Amino acid sequence: MPAVSSTYQIIRGTVLLLAAVAFLGWLLIRTLKRSKTPRRLILKLLMTVPLVVFGFTFALQLGVFGPLVIVVGGIIFSSLWAPHIGGWLAKPLTGLYDGGNAEIAPHPFYSIADAKRKRGQYTEAVAEIRKQLDRFPTDVSGQMLLAEIQAENLNDLPGAEITIQRLCDQPGHPPRNIALALNTLADWHLKFAQDRDAARKDLQKIAGSFPDTELALAAAQRIAHLATTEHLLSPHDRQPVRVPEGVKNIGMLQSSAHLAPTEIDPSKLAADYVKHLEQHPLDTETREKLAILYADGFERLDLAADQLTQLIEQPTQPGKLVVHWLNLLADVQVRHGATYDAVRQTLEQIIERYPNLAAAETARHRLALLKLELKSKEKSQAVKLGSYEQNIGLKSGWPRQP
Repeated sequence: MPAVSSTYQIIRGTVLLLAAVAFLGWLLIRTLKRSKTPRRLILKLLMTVPLVVFGFTFALQLGVFGPLVIVVGGIIFSSLWAPHIGGWLAKPLTGLYDGGNAEIAPHPFYSIADAKRKRGQYTEAVAEIRKQLDRFPTDVSGQMLLAEIQAENLNDLPGAEITIQRLCDQPGHPPRNIALALNTLADWHLKFAQDRDAARKDLQKIAGSFPDTELALAAAQRIAHLATTEHLLSPHDRQPVRVPEGVKNIGMLQSSAHLAPTEIDPSKLAADYVKHLEQHPLDTETREKLAILYADGFERLDLAADQLTQLIEQPTQPGKLVVHWLNLLADVQVRHGATYDAVRQTLEQIIERYPNLAAAETARHRLALLKLELKSKEKSQAVKLGSYEQNIGLKSGWPRQP
């Protein structure tokens, strides 16, 4: 038993010694890595080890003078390590203000490039940006800044297009960053090259890359309202506008009715909207205008409700727009004699779809006062459609969203 106990003590002591040595080694390596002056720290360690070993050895051999040796060694030791020990003790407190030992993630800096750009040194600014992109090749801000200088300052739209294309080809970028880059490229094609077709292709890439998303809908909406090439060129070929002479002695006229501007034919306007929607079925702005025209221009609540329902049921539409269209549908129903139950069902859709939004509370408040609102809007429902009942493309032929 005594032999076993002695062996156990030796093994235990060896394990503890190895653990202590490993911990001290890890602490030493970690301290050296974080030290701003590792050479000075190594020199202090080389001075400390013999100071401790030989100092205590001599102190035991000198007898009465041993404490004096220890005091002198302690003074030397404190002069070497007091700043480090004080720093370690104060680190928890100072770390609250300076972040402690938390490592700062490296990121690019474009301040030099911005300064050179402001001074008109565009080539030098591009060189500075490329230096940063060599270290951070997927940085979105740097690539967009590079493309911006190429397009706006160096008149190098093809170069900017290549930069944007490289950005879009890099994996891992959020869809919104890609959409922003392509929308910006479309802006440059319209502004600097008056190239409507190129801008449309840029926007079509968004719809193709992110189908059935809010980004695709926004791109389709913008495609539907791209200006024509003639309109883009008109500021460059602007002709002087001649203002016709006004009516003299207007106060002496018996009637000024003939001076009123000519009203747009609702039938023609509706046909234009329908034709436009055949080409751009995702154009929510035009479809909303068509719905209002059906309701207020032709007293056709059924057709207006159908157009608004298409907008409301379109997937991936932002909740803000859906709430707007539901409220618009309720307004149209109230103006044109819908029943209380019909308007109530419309408003209840807001509450069911978005119960946690402020719009739901607004809908609840409106429901509580709905009967009073309908009573104030009561009017005769007798409508004489006359020529509007003719084949004007209101009952058939208008497109639906796919």
